[in-house]
Amino acid sequence: MHVPEDPPTTCPACGDPYESVSRHADGFVVNLLDNERYQRVCFDPASDGGDPALDCYHHTHGKADGSVGE
Repeated sequence: MHVPEDPPTTCPACGDPYESVSRHADGFVVNLLDNERYQRVCFDPASDGGDPALDCYHHTHGKADGSVGE
């Protein structure tokens, strides 16, 4: 996992602001059922050195107000 060098200002998956972004080229697990900090994580396809990866955009409860992409 690492942070992309030039992340966008808004989430490319939903268009909302986000708190942080991470790039994953290996398997990972996401569980937000009991997460006190993040309400939503959006996933956007990426590449990591030519290999497939996912960028994960982490939305806090305050930034994810339920109006995805509005």
